This record gives sequence, structure tokens and C-alpha cells, in this order.
Amino acid sequence: MSTQRARLDHVGVNVRELDAATDWYSKAFGLRSVFEFTLAGPGLSAVVLEHPRGWRIELLHRTGSQPGPRGANPLEAALHEGYGHFALTVPELRPLYDTLVAHGATEVMAPGPSPEPGVDMAWVADPEGNLIELIEKDV
Repeated sequence: MSTQRARLDHVGVNVRELDAATDWYSKAFGLRSVFEFTLAGPGLSAVVLEHPRGWRIELLHRTGSQPGPRGANPLEAALHEGYGHFALTVPELRPLYDTLVAHGATEVMAPGPSPEPGVDMAWVADPEGNLIELIEKDV
């Protein structure tokens, strides 16, 4: 089987408050809801949000969920196996960083040089503490 035509479809983020997370991601990133579903048996609800450029985030909430290990910054997150963050490539880092903070994101790491030569990065956390990396390079 060839993986040459494979592409990432979406990132799934488990959230405590589905309506609040949907509202925040929609406003902060300019996403629109394209699909919602509920699985009554396990008590799972989800919303798939899409950006005009095609990338998507699936927000999921399950009744009885509990917060798991979560790093407050990228280095702490790397101490836990599994989901640590998701990253977005943007043409201009500072305007999006400022917009996300204005929408209630927590500042984790201000814009600055990335380990990748010629690339800048910044980190924020959504209102529930999920880490988001922003990478400035040509898109």
C-alpha cells in the first residue's frame, strides 16, 4: 500500500466543555462547523470544525471524562506519551498569536526563533490548557 497520496485529515482534541471549545476555536481561528455527531451509548459528542484552507479540528467530549496529564509548556508536554500539541503553519506569526491571546488563549512562549533554521515559532494554550504551536514560514 502506498502512502504517497495520504494526507492528514484532522486533529482530534478531547475537551471538557464542547460548546465552549467549539465557540472558542470557531472565533479564534475562523473555523466553521462542518459535521456534528453524538454516540448515545458511550455518551460521546463531537464537532468537526474546518478552516477555509481545508485543515480541520475535531472536538470531542465524553460524559465522565477526566483531565489527564498535560504539560504547561512544550518541554513538560514531552514528558507524557501521546498527544502533546498540534501545530499550525502561518504566514505571519505575531498577528495570529495576538488574536489568540485576545480570544483568551494563555501565552506559553512568545514569538521567537524555532530550532528549525529560518523559522519562528510561538506557543499558546487554549482555554482548557491544550497546547498549540504556531510556526511562521511560507505557506
